[in-house]
Amino acid sequence: MIVDAGQKSEVVEVVLAFVIPTKDRDKDLRRMLSSLRAQTRLPDQVIVVDGSGVEVSWCVAEFPVLKIDYVRLLPPSLSAQRNAGMAMLRAEITHAGYLDDDVVLELDAVYEMASFWGGAALDVGGAAFNVVNGASSSSSALPRTSTVAGAGLGSIAPSGIVREWGEVQANLETDWLYGGTIWRREVIESYYYDTWFQGTGFMEDVDYSYGVREHYRLLVVAAARLAHFTHPVRPDRQFLFGKWQVVNRMYIVRKYRHRGLSLRKAWGASLMLLAANTSRGIFLRHLGLWNRGLGNMAGIVSELRGGSEQIGGFLK
Repeated sequence: MIVDAGQKSEVVEVVLAFVIPTKDRDKDLRRMLSSLRAQTRLPDQVIVVDGSGVEVSWCVAEFPVLKIDYVRLLPPSLSAQRNAGMAMLRAEITHAGYLDDDVVLELDAVYEMASFWGGAALDVGGAAFNVVNGASSSSSALPRTSTVAGAGLGSIAPSGIVREWGEVQANLETDWLYGGTIWRREVIESYYYDTWFQGTGFMEDVDYSYGVREHYRLLVVAAARLAHFTHPVRPDRQFLFGKWQVVNRMYIVRKYRHRGLSLRKAWGASLMLLAANTSRGIFLRHLGLWNRGLGNMAGIVSELRGGSEQIGGFLK
């Protein structure tokens, strides 16, 4: 649903912080911090939470204008790194969020995000940057029907399958938001990333934002634009990704059954995902899709054995 910021709004001074979890991507991190340094409105605090094998503490000296707070966290895990970063917020911060280390912000992105929050409705809890170079969907192998893949852009179907939205031309209200999101301080102090999600943490952003959505509105801010140069899933991680597609989604469905998510429909979607990935792998002679389908099967077997299995690992 396309919306404005809201009618009952507040006018506040926005004191803005970014938490940047990173792992073994020094070139990406340097490019992202360069785009942050070039902003027409700089953030008020930047926290780099480093889970790399070779530390990236160089960023503090290389980007002094950003006044970076650097912390190292091992073993790395995206959810844990995000929580650790938020625990370092200065007292004066009013809004804070996350930036992936592989994004590049347009020059006015931070200004536009701060401007949005300066007059945002009181019931808005989170606002995401507008990704302008496309988005990949974890449900792209499934038919886009209301019962399988959600009724509209940014929705979550009863099956737990999410719909993404790509670039938006006007502010968009959604059921969930991805990692590049700014949250009110009161949200940050009330909600934490679930550390059940290990490693890369596939769908951890869906879990977090859908929890916030129970009490707040979530929006994508059209004018706050960035590009996300996401890395593809490694060939040797397709099996893990396929298993996560089933297990992590089933975990979310169990967690939010009181919100209308359905285990029966989640099982149906898992079987459809298995069929789609394996058939496409065969007909396209695509080993990655075949291995992803095998991972779907492993996830289904794991679920049949009783409950969602906590699985670590990294996809990229």
